[in-house]
Amino acid sequence: MSAIEVNFDGLPGPTHNYAGLSVGNVASQSNLGEVSYPRAAALQGLAKMRAVMELGLVQGFLPPPLRPAAAALRPFGFKGSDDEVLAAAASEDLGLFRAACSASSMWRANAATVLAAPDTADGRVHLVSANLAGMLHRSFEADETCQLLRRVFPDTDRFCVHGPLPSARHFGDEGAANHMRLAASHGAPGLNVFAHGELRGGAYPERQSRRASEAVARLAGLDGDRTLYALQNEAAVQAGAFHNDVVAVANANVLLAHPEAFADPARLYGALRERLPNLHIVETFGVSLADAVSSYLFNSQLVTLPDGHMALILPSDVKDSAVAWKAVETVLAADNPISEAVVVDVRESMRNGGGPACLRLRVPVDGPARAGIDPGFLLTPERWQALSAVVEAHWPERISPDDLVDPQLWAQARAAHAALEAVIAG
Repeated sequence: MSAIEVNFDGLPGPTHNYAGLSVGNVASQSNLGEVSYPRAAALQGLAKMRAVMELGLVQGFLPPPLRPAAAALRPFGFKGSDDEVLAAAASEDLGLFRAACSASSMWRANAATVLAAPDTADGRVHLVSANLAGMLHRSFEADETCQLLRRVFPDTDRFCVHGPLPSARHFGDEGAANHMRLAASHGAPGLNVFAHGELRGGAYPERQSRRASEAVARLAGLDGDRTLYALQNEAAVQAGAFHNDVVAVANANVLLAHPEAFADPARLYGALRERLPNLHIVETFGVSLADAVSSYLFNSQLVTLPDGHMALILPSDVKDSAVAWKAVETVLAADNPISEAVVVDVRESMRNGGGPACLRLRVPVDGPARAGIDPGFLLTPERWQALSAVVEAHWPERISPDDLVDPQLWAQARAAHAALEAVIAG
C-alpha cells in the first residue's frame, strides 16, 4: 500500500503570549513576562509550512481555538457575558485567566496520537485526542481539539477520532510528542514506540503516563508484538525534555536520538532492530542534554522527500549553536537516509518552548484516506496567501503581559477567529 505523510501545523493564535505556564519547559519559564509578537509567530509558522510545501510534500494546517476561552472559565463559577466572565476571572484568579488566554494549541504535536491504518485492528487511521491533563492551560484544549479533528477528518470509513482519555494524573496523555512510528515506509506495517515517564519526583513533572499510552494502543487495536514502551531518561526530563520529541525523532526506518533520551536504550534498540532489520539508529554524541534542549536539535521534523531521501527541518537556533550544527553536519555526512537540512525561523515559538516538530501533527494516509480529509485544511498556494493576509490584518503585532486583560484585545481575537473561519469555509 502506497501512502504519504501529511503534516498538519498549528497556526499560532492572536493571543500568543509568554505567561510561563508550562512547568518543566525551560524556554517557557525563562521568557515569562516578556513581550510576545503574535503576528510574527503566525507568519513564521506559515513560512515554515510554505517551506515544507516547496519540498514537494502535502501540508495541512490546524487553526487555533478561540482565546481567551470564556467557556472554559464558566465551570469555575464565573457568570455573565463572555466579557464579564473574562473580567471577573482576571480580577479574582489571574493565573486561571492567563491559562484561558494561552495560545498553546499552536503545538499540534500534542493534539493527538496518530496510529497509521496498516497498524490498527480495523485498518483505519486512528487519532486519539490528548487529554493534556498535566497542565491546566493545555487541558482546556482537549475537547476542542477532538471536535476540530472530527471536522478535519470527517470520513469515518477511513478515520476514527477518539475523544480524550479521562483527565487524571495517572492517565496523563500528551499525544504524538511521545509517540514514534518506525516502518519500512509510511504505507507498510510499523512499530509503534510509546515513550513515557514515571512518578520519580524531581523538579519537573513527567507528563506522559504508561497507562495512558497502553490505553491509546488498546483503543486503536495495535498488535502487542509491534508495540513497544520506552521509559524516558530521568536526566533528560529534568534537563528540560518534558516531551520525548525534545530528545528523539523518528521517520520511516530512521531514529535520530540523543544518547541519553531513554532509560534503557540498549533494550529498546535491540527490540527495534529485531523487528525492523533495515533500521538506522543515528545517535549524536558530543551534544549535551543542555545543548539539545536549548537548540531543539531533536525537535526537528524528519520527513521523507519525494525522491525517497530524508530531510531534517531544523529551527534556526540549531545553526546558531556550533555544537548542534556540527552534529547536523556529521549526520548528513554519515551513511543514513538523511541527506538534507532545511533551516526555518520559528523563534517566537521557540521562545515559548516549541520547535518545528512541536508545531506539527503527522498523519500517514493512502490515496482514499487523503481524499477523506476536508480540503479546507490542506494548504494550496492560494489558501496560504489568504491565511497570510488574515494574519497581517487581524493578529496583534505585540502583546505585553498587561495587554491580556484588555477587552480590546479580546475583541480583536474574536475578529481574527471569524476571519480565519471565513478562509477555511471559502
